[in-house]
Parts: sequence; structure tokens; C-alpha cells
Amino acid sequence: MKIDEVVQKLISKKDQKRLLLITSLLWIIGAAGVMVMPFAIPDISKEWSLSVSLVSSLISSVFLGMLIGALSSGLILDYFGRKTGTIIYLLISVFSTFLFGFSKSYNLALIFRLLSGIGYGGLLPSVNTYLSEYTSIKLRGRYLVLLESSWAIGSILIAFFAVTFAQKYGWRWNFYIFLLGLLSLIPLLKEKETPKFIFKKYGKEKLEKIYGKIDGEIEKVEEAKITYAKLFEKTHIKETILIIVNWFVVSFVYYALFSWAPKIFVSELGITITKAKWYTFYIYLAQLPGYLSVAYLIEKWGRKRTLSIYFMGMGLSALLLPFVSGNISFLLIMLIISFFTLGVWGMVYAYTPELFPTSLRGTANGLAGATARIAGIIAPYFTGYFVNRSIFGALVIISILSVISGIVVMLIGKETKDNFIN
Repeated sequence: MKIDEVVQKLISKKDQKRLLLITSLLWIIGAAGVMVMPFAIPDISKEWSLSVSLVSSLISSVFLGMLIGALSSGLILDYFGRKTGTIIYLLISVFSTFLFGFSKSYNLALIFRLLSGIGYGGLLPSVNTYLSEYTSIKLRGRYLVLLESSWAIGSILIAFFAVTFAQKYGWRWNFYIFLLGLLSLIPLLKEKETPKFIFKKYGKEKLEKIYGKIDGEIEKVEEAKITYAKLFEKTHIKETILIIVNWFVVSFVYYALFSWAPKIFVSELGITITKAKWYTFYIYLAQLPGYLSVAYLIEKWGRKRTLSIYFMGMGLSALLLPFVSGNISFLLIMLIISFFTLGVWGMVYAYTPELFPTSLRGTANGLAGATARIAGIIAPYFTGYFVNRSIFGALVIISILSVISGIVVMLIGKETKDNFIN
């Protein structure tokens, strides 16, 4: 039997749901840690008298860290296991973000933000791989999108905290609050390693010690050297190109718009920074229906069709933004962009692990994460250039990239709905 069939027999629906809840909590922490900066930047910038260039560097530093974390995550997950890797990156994330709140200078803040990025960059692919290998075929796609929808919850929670409590007591509280993330270790430590990893690393005997007797033989997991070069071999090259394009574009669009969202609202609409923060909070809210819609459509329409449509929606809505007038119309289009963009995020997180065999899945997720971080590093500088000029040029580029990505999905994407994972 295939290892996926073993997962289906060994792990109850209740256990799968429990891990979904635990990993969703970790995802909430990750989202909040990454997306806290747009709300803190206006106050930090004012307190330390920072130029646009320095602000861009501070925003980008977390993505540079996430690049390092993502690049290391694939190898660490495939060597040490999904659970252990998740714990390591969680600890780095929580402590570095907490300590950022004590920064007394720009340079110190830059260091802590870089370190927290390493944590988040490793945490996200770790959690994704952990859950994807712990769930059955019928539930996997939906669970992975629900996991990714927790990003919206984390973003919304930290946004609400920022515009209420932290707005009153100071920007540093946006970071102090992260110490509570250590509480997530309590349920996580009680969970088991994934059957796929145990079987591949230690064989059937060890798997039976942890999960109980298994009748019949289990097909060997595809053997492969754990290297990034393997992803570019003929067997996997199309899938690798697909994830690079998809992850780069969705990350670039997301961070180009969201990292500077308060500033965009101020410069384009002439509103106060406090009101701009509330507008940013509203567009964070639009993320959740974006995720939830693809959680339904991913199993109804399939991965390929849903992803392509949402990329197109992202591009077309971005193109509409320069042609609207008035605060409400501008905000409405931003809400639509947010809806489609976060729908795409949910899709790529669910789609990517289904494109590769178990032996390469962690490494593929690591490459995908690394691609997203490179886009994240570039995006704040990109928007920083346009933000004091005209946002129109930025939106045209964003629209073109989104449409191209949708076309790439249609041309070389493959449907993985209801397929066994190798």
C-alpha cells in the first residue's frame, strides 16, 4: 500500500483536526509577526527620523531573514523531521520579535527583525509540510487552505491590537505581545511526527512502534538526494518553474501593497495616519473571505482552474485602482485586491506540496518560501520608489505580473485534486 493510504488508516479525522488547529495557531503567530510592521513603521519612522530608504530596508530585513529561514528549512525538515523543525523555528520567531520591542536604535531593530525573519521563514514551510503529510488525501487540500486562512486571522488580530491597544500605549507593545506565542508549545510538544517522515527515515518497524500494527507492506518512498538541484531535473522542472513564478508574483504583489498600505492611503487620499491605519485594518479583514472561498473552490473546481482565475482577478482589480475616485471607491478596490491576493496565497500553499514527492516536498516548500522572500525583499523598495510619486506605475506592473502568472498556471499547471502524493 502507499504511504498515503497508511496515513488515511492510522490517523483519525479527530487527530487531523487537532493538528490543523495547532498548526493554525502557529500560522497566526507567523502572520502577526510578519504583518505587524505596517502599523509600527509610521511611529518608528517618526521617532527615529527615518528616510524612505531606511524604512524600506527595515521592512525588507524580515524578508531577507525569511529567505535564510526558507532556504534552511527544506534541509532541516528532511533531516530532523517536521515536528522538531517547527519547534526550532517557532522559538527563534517568538523571542526575536519580542526583543524587537526593546530596540533603542535603528541598527538594533534591523538585527532583531532579521532574526525574526529567519524564524518565520522556517516556521511557515515547516508547518505546511507537517500538516500536509499528516492529513488524508480527501482532506489535505481543504486543510492546507484553512491553515493558510489563519494568516488572515493573525493579520487581523495584530492589526486590531495595533489600532486599539498599541495606538494608546505605544508601538513597542505590538512586539511585547509575542511572548504569549510560547504557549503554543504546550499542545505542539504532545503531537507525533508524520508517518511519511518516520517511514522514509526509519522504516516500518519504527512507524509501528509509534502508530501501531500495520497490515501489509508499504511501498517505498521515492529515494532522492536532498538537494535543490534535484528540483531542476527533467522530471520536476515544469513544476519547479510553476512554483517559482507563482510564489514570486503573489509575494511581490502582497508585500508591495500591504507593507506600505498606511502610506499609500495617506499619499493617495490625503487622510490622517490614524485613519490610514484603520483603512489598512479593513483590507486585512478582506483577506479572510479570500482564503475561505478557495477552501471551498479548491475541491469543487480543482487546483489549476481556481488558481488561474484568482491570479487574473488579482491583476484586473489592481488595474482598476488608478481609475477610481473617492475614499470609499479606493478602499473598495483595495478590498477586492486583498480578497484575490490572499485567495492566491491559500492556493499556492495547498498546491505546492501536492506537486512533489515526499522526498522532495520539504525542499520544494523551502524553495517556494525562498522565492517568496526574494520578492518580499524587493517589494518594499519597489513601492517606496513610487509612493511619493504616483502609485499608477506600480499598479500597472503588478497587474501585468498577475495576469502572466495566471497564464503560466493554465499552460504548465497540472491538476492534483484527489491524486495520491508520491
